[in-house]
Amino acid sequence: MHKIALFALIAASLSHAFQFPFDIKNFRLTKPHIAPSLGVVPPRSPRVAIIGAGAGGSSAAFWIGKAKERYGLDVAIDIYERNDYIGGRSTTVHPYNNTAYEPVELGASIFVRINKNLWRAANEFNLSLYGFEEEDGDMAIWDGEQILHTVMASGSWGSWLNDLKFLWRYGYRSPTRMKELVRAMTNKFVTLYESDVKSWSSIEELNGALNWTELISQTGAEYFQSHGVSQLFTNEIIEAATRVNYAQDIDSIHGLEAACSLAADGGGTVKGGNWQIFEQFVERSGAQIFLKTEVVGIERHSDRTWTIVTDAERRDYDAVVIAAPHHASHISLPADLSSLIPPQPYIHLHVTLLTTTAATPNPVYFGYKPGYKVPTTVLTSLDGVRRGGKAPEFNSLSYHGQAKFATNEHDRSETGEWVVKIFSMERISDEWLAAMFQNQVGWVLRKEWDAYPVLPPTTKFPPIKLDDGLFYVNAFEPFISAMETETLASRNVVDLLLREKFNSSICPLDEEKEKESSAEFVYGWDC
Repeated sequence: MHKIALFALIAASLSHAFQFPFDIKNFRLTKPHIAPSLGVVPPRSPRVAIIGAGAGGSSAAFWIGKAKERYGLDVAIDIYERNDYIGGRSTTVHPYNNTAYEPVELGASIFVRINKNLWRAANEFNLSLYGFEEEDGDMAIWDGEQILHTVMASGSWGSWLNDLKFLWRYGYRSPTRMKELVRAMTNKFVTLYESDVKSWSSIEELNGALNWTELISQTGAEYFQSHGVSQLFTNEIIEAATRVNYAQDIDSIHGLEAACSLAADGGGTVKGGNWQIFEQFVERSGAQIFLKTEVVGIERHSDRTWTIVTDAERRDYDAVVIAAPHHASHISLPADLSSLIPPQPYIHLHVTLLTTTAATPNPVYFGYKPGYKVPTTVLTSLDGVRRGGKAPEFNSLSYHGQAKFATNEHDRSETGEWVVKIFSMERISDEWLAAMFQNQVGWVLRKEWDAYPVLPPTTKFPPIKLDDGLFYVNAFEPFISAMETETLASRNVVDLLLREKFNSSICPLDEEKEKESSAEFVYGWDC
């Protein structure tokens, strides 16, 4: 494989890792359509409740808004969010908690070109995109005791020699075969945006339509090795992607999510924060949003209408969309419905965000002499552990450019400090940071959360429809977990809901109507 293509594939997969399905505390306050109070105006019918204002919930409101806009559908939307911001998976922080600094993504950092809903949203909403290629640099694979391989940035001195070392270590067939397998997966994935795409009533039905049973019923290691990718390449290169993306090794994560970890060409992020997409979803939907409002229960009535119960009051709805992980949300459901959703464990992850004046990590830590230029992105493999060696102390370490002062849109000055993110399974101590960055650490922010669903091989998934008028967006997460797939899951849920409750849909119900399509066509945005 051509080294530039390989570097783009692997480096971009690192960026894709920051798509967190988590609940985090406030780092940013937002105000679009915030309801002043819950309580005084009785609900008018028809009305839909959405629980959660992350990628899934905000886009669900947006898709309903599309139906209202196109067909004059008379339905009100209320969004309940227990945090005090919109965005869920995406939020930004300012170094030193100082708004004079340009914001830095703490959560969901990068989406890619095949993420057509997010890409289209950024363009439709006139949001400026920052290309991941602008953060080009060398990348290393570390096994806890030694650097296994270094991928050099395109155009750097000595990259031709690095290419030869790569081919010597891994051969030509394994990276080529990996790319073919990932391309076959993405070619099917993008059919979900085509004009003739059908709604799916279950994840099992969708899986059957895409013919992905082999991918989800095996581990990533089993899938790739059974298709001609060497064990060495799988355990080092592909596992580096699964560990940074989902904090899971290649022997435990299912093959579909492993392949998704590598499907990351053309990464980008919204300048100022990806959360702006989700705020725009809510704003353009016309929904009323109740921030800092936790839903404690959902009650069912005999006519299959529903009551949302919060600490403040109760409100009645024709339909409810749950766009938050059920067990993590602690929402009480009727027992027969709650039992339909199997427990979903999550990976507990530590994220350390910092600034440093050290241009690279400490070379001595990685077995080099002082002064050696260590790559500024370090991914990890557990292959050393498989041989009885020491486990890496972190999942990934990556420099994300210089911290900048942002006095206005056109005046951004560098501060002399780099922004670094570290993912780890345990808390990183101050002493460890001081040693890694040679006593040149400035600001440090630590967060820990249940970041990713545990994703073992499976062919069984939670139901999308729990009951008439009650739908579960996060049924999609054990299949593929990402911001983009939450917008696809919500689009499907909204189509099912609109057909059931309002004899409507996001796009015309007439199946016989001739539909035009093109490379730019995105179902839901276009009809």
